[in-house]
Amino acid sequence: MTSKNPTNEFFTYLINSKKAAANTVSAYRLDLCAYTEYAQKCGLDIVKATDMDIEKYKKYLVSKGFSTSSVSRAMSSLRGFYKYLSFSGIISDNPAKSVKNDKNEKKTIDVLTTEEVDRLLSEPDVKDIKGLRDKAMLELMYATGIKVSELISLNVSDVNFQLGCISCHGAESSKHDRKIYIYPTAVKTLRDYLKYSRSYLVDDGFEPLFVNIGGTRITRQGFWKILKSYAARAGINKPITPHILRNSFATHLLENGADINDIKEILGHSDISSTLVYANYLKSKGNKSYLKFHPRA
Repeated sequence: MTSKNPTNEFFTYLINSKKAAANTVSAYRLDLCAYTEYAQKCGLDIVKATDMDIEKYKKYLVSKGFSTSSVSRAMSSLRGFYKYLSFSGIISDNPAKSVKNDKNEKKTIDVLTTEEVDRLLSEPDVKDIKGLRDKAMLELMYATGIKVSELISLNVSDVNFQLGCISCHGAESSKHDRKIYIYPTAVKTLRDYLKYSRSYLVDDGFEPLFVNIGGTRITRQGFWKILKSYAARAGINKPITPHILRNSFATHLLENGADINDIKEILGHSDISSTLVYANYLKSKGNKSYLKFHPRA
């Protein structure tokens, strides 16, 4: 059996048969586009690729400076792609199956101090329609630890002011859906945004919770620009991404005695190992403090 465009067939399979989330399909698409571009330059027919060809591609990614985790993700995408080709009878065996991932480097995270968070959250001008919206988004991100994809996907109906919580829908699947309670300051800011800002941007009945000045759902890129702008104004000299608020939320909860299993549930992690990253960060931070302040260190 032959295939004129195996990558397109694979994407159709992911969407129609596997019901894969949009983020999953997008990740596969990026990885396979990079792989097919490489194959074209090398004169490689991807349907006839061998395990040695996959190993060469892996070494190529490393030589280009890709991180261990990025290379591992690329190899995972190729394993999934070739598994589909094998399952479909397009090839007889999966050439990526025997290619092993390298050991991941120790994951490091960027975290804001509580003082930096206070500076960041105080930057938006709440007397301005846009500033009040920005304040509500930043406050909600730090209050809940949700991902930016989850933040921009929120609808008005996901907010329960009576209970003081939001219903967060996981980006990958419904098993990550969860109810998250938020502190009173965040509740008030969110209420003020709906009353004094959002009501001037869109009509009642429009579902997206956070909207831009044009009256459409705010995008991931839009939020990132907003965050970077306020971080610069607050004098925060750290790598700024939306994930830094999620990291800060989890780390500050742990520092103040929260149970790691509760944090796992709030963050929507399927495995405790993902949450342990924050505990390891605090352990490393404590060890560095010991070395700095111990009189004989």
